[in-house]
Amino acid sequence: MNILTLNKIAACGTDRLGSGYTVGDAVEQPEGILVRSAAMHDMEFPASLLAVARAGAGVNNIPLDRCSDAGIVVFNTPGANANAVKELVIAGLFLASRKVVPAIEWAQTLKGKGDEVGKLVEKGKGQFAGPEITGKKLGVIGLGAIGIKVANAALALGMDVYGYDPFLSVDAAWSLSRSVHHATGMEQIFAECDYITIHVPLNNDTRGMINASTIATMKDGERILNFARGELVDSESMLKALADGKVACYVVDFPSDEMLGVENVVAIPHLGASTPESEDNCAMMAADELKAYLEDGTIRNSVNFPAMEVPRSTAVRICVLHRNIPNMLSQISGVISEAGVNIDNMTNRSKKDNAYTVLDVVSDVPQSVLDGICAIDGVIRVRKI
Repeated sequence: MNILTLNKIAACGTDRLGSGYTVGDAVEQPEGILVRSAAMHDMEFPASLLAVARAGAGVNNIPLDRCSDAGIVVFNTPGANANAVKELVIAGLFLASRKVVPAIEWAQTLKGKGDEVGKLVEKGKGQFAGPEITGKKLGVIGLGAIGIKVANAALALGMDVYGYDPFLSVDAAWSLSRSVHHATGMEQIFAECDYITIHVPLNNDTRGMINASTIATMKDGERILNFARGELVDSESMLKALADGKVACYVVDFPSDEMLGVENVVAIPHLGASTPESEDNCAMMAADELKAYLEDGTIRNSVNFPAMEVPRSTAVRICVLHRNIPNMLSQISGVISEAGVNIDNMTNRSKKDNAYTVLDVVSDVPQSVLDGICAIDGVIRVRKI
């Protein structure tokens, strides 16, 4: 199979695909794409393309609607970079408190002062004093893989941690310390916490969630950390809050022109997942997801189609991507039954508007059967493995 790489993908990942794959940045007619940050919105997708695996969590660089309409399954790698981001968020807590960055920048201005440097340091260091984080309240908005790690680490550092996530999964809850307070809503975090860190995806509901209205409900001197996506915070509102002193510091891992050079803004050049361990983890996870889908129809961590992991019961598997509408299963099984083929196992899952049906059949099926399924209104893509 052909796999196109749009960014440099760690060899520890691509090597996991095995000898049956041709991988490279000039591959034609790919069945799969491995990508990190490359923009795909203007890209024309070949008819051969079955799946895109993003070596990272965010998928804003991928046109999800267009992929769904073409029957292209899009994967991401949640949790693969969680530890790397967590460590930088913890660093961000100290950067927000102790004015480390402006202090270092000021210290550099003392170059050439000779024996006077020591005296100047003692005289000037007071301007960079800041509070300790122990005993302070931290609000964690979003308790996914990263948010949970941040919450647990902050507890270990002596902070009083409040967490909010209306979509907290059962699996995630098992990893969250019992000492984390369950916030009833973001309003409680805004009103009570001294520090706020955001760990939610960017979508129409979360864009600009930190704005003039929400900032007005926060404590004076709030310290806000954003290692999720820059657009979660309304820049104009943040700049005004910083100027007024309502927000004491804003630490952001997504620099923008308006935020650069602003006092009390710590702009980090998107280093959250920039560790060799994180890049390796993401590459391996993305490659595994792509391989499992191409070879067996298994879907893990897709953002546009439902999860599906069913052991094969026969040698022939039919995979059908379709719209989540009534009467699909009976129509699909009807086409197969009319061909005189017995279905050993059929599994269906849905995710919002999209659904996925996997059928293990006891004998091979001709192309005419696949064409018959594909002709059903609402079917997006059919393939036989």
